[in-house]
Amino acid sequence: MGENLTAPPVLSTPDTHILNETVPAEALRHVEKLSDEQLDTRYEIARTVQEIRQHKWKRVALQFPDQMLPDSARVYQLLARGLKPDVSASQGDERGDMRNADLPAMTNNERDRVKLTILADTSYGSCCVDEIAAEHVDAEAVVHYGRACLSLTARLPVLHVFTTKDLDRDAVIRSFQSTFPELDTNVIVTADVPYAAHVDPVCNALVDLGYTKVFAASVVHNPSSALPNRTVPASVTENPATLNEWHIFHISEPPTSLLLTLTSRVASIQVCPISGGDVATTSRALAASTKLLLRRRYALVTSLSTVPVWGILINTLSVKNYLHMVDHVKSQIAKAGKKSYLFVVGKLNASKVANFSEIGGWVVIGCWESSLIDSKDFYKPIITPFELDLALKTDDSRVWTGDWRGDFQGVLEAASASGQGSERAATADDMAEGSDRGDMANETDSEEESEPPEFDLRTGRYISRTRPMQDRRALRDSSAHSDPSKPSSALAKRANGEMVSVNGMASPAAEFLAQKRTWRGLGSDFKIRYEDEEVGSAIEEGRTGVARGYTVGESPRT
Repeated sequence: MGENLTAPPVLSTPDTHILNETVPAEALRHVEKLSDEQLDTRYEIARTVQEIRQHKWKRVALQFPDQMLPDSARVYQLLARGLKPDVSASQGDERGDMRNADLPAMTNNERDRVKLTILADTSYGSCCVDEIAAEHVDAEAVVHYGRACLSLTARLPVLHVFTTKDLDRDAVIRSFQSTFPELDTNVIVTADVPYAAHVDPVCNALVDLGYTKVFAASVVHNPSSALPNRTVPASVTENPATLNEWHIFHISEPPTSLLLTLTSRVASIQVCPISGGDVATTSRALAASTKLLLRRRYALVTSLSTVPVWGILINTLSVKNYLHMVDHVKSQIAKAGKKSYLFVVGKLNASKVANFSEIGGWVVIGCWESSLIDSKDFYKPIITPFELDLALKTDDSRVWTGDWRGDFQGVLEAASASGQGSERAATADDMAEGSDRGDMANETDSEEESEPPEFDLRTGRYISRTRPMQDRRALRDSSAHSDPSKPSSALAKRANGEMVSVNGMASPAAEFLAQKRTWRGLGSDFKIRYEDEEVGSAIEEGRTGVARGYTVGESPRT
């Protein structure tokens, strides 16, 4: 037997420790301390001030990723100091003259109307411009710091500051030489945006060493290009198919979506990894591992071919044309005879999407980097719009060529080119197919079911209602007995074997709620019978206060 307790165990933080929590020393070691001159260079203070003055922006939002928030206050101070009218070539500044002494001074009226706001938390990914948070502070423009997906925005102008990091160029050149010993190899040199400024100097040094076919890729704002957000050689511009003759030498770790996109487009991808400012002496080939990931994505797509109910996740509110992509995805799912529901949950995590267990698969609408989500920790798989197009095809028509793309703008362009992106055409096809099926249903006397179950060889189970929206006969019967002038949101459970309907429209989610959900909201787990009617529980006053001392009514309770 254990010792007898003389006092209750301590199950909470003592009062003396409240609001006195300190940051571990290990976390502080990774915070890089920069001087004002280094901040001026890395965060491009002079260029930012010049852009603000040139465009006459009066309210500017400064968006920082989480790892750069420790520098946000100092960057704010440097920008505010640079916007003052007393900065001139004659006065300069005691902290290194801010490198903007040649800029024209602003008037007092202009200075008073310039307002800077720090955006500390993004609505979605840090690589995207958070236009929603910027609009909350009535900003006219956004200055985005750090690495970015460079997706086109929908409403506000954006100034990207990539916060250029230092790089050991000699080590990168040695890594390149060990990877490509032949001087006439076709190589495109590129890098992640914090190291993009080093690409041209590295390529110039390689040309001096005798390399004759080295191309320095510069940054552009076009995720749909052959090399996403980068320029390509002139020969590739004339004939995009010749891109597979070029090798990629990428400085720093590229995002997974870029690797999957380029696997089938280029000869090989060689990565020069950088960790803590150190450059590896040899590069690392990623062809084998990327192809394995592509095969896994294809297996994931084929496993979702029989999903009857899809969830559409909005993972951006800023990328241009995202609403057009939502309409296109909804039209695709409806044309395939499936049901879809639209969700906006903010930053994705497994707990949020697990609340909707009736959803069989998710498709995410986001930027070309954030759309690729490793869904192994999620209750149901999450795929991209490009992969959804493959999942909705039949087994006979689905062909995997190895191509992959993450940007939905390219999916929209491909759908428009093939004539499949028109919502009007999809609706007309659905009406025609529904009419044909209705004529056939009137001629034959079959059971009142959506469709007979199908055996899925992938899961080893029978799949019922694989296309729940294709049978229009039940919908026509319900519409004939309902008054269209009096819409209702009530759920109606009809005969056995038929689906629950909402306003005469078959609803798989409503059927799931009626048949499979055991808990349907607050107060549904207990009821009180009063005068032969089921009513909710009586309302009583709850607890108020803080965690260290609650009160119920006027009596204290801890």
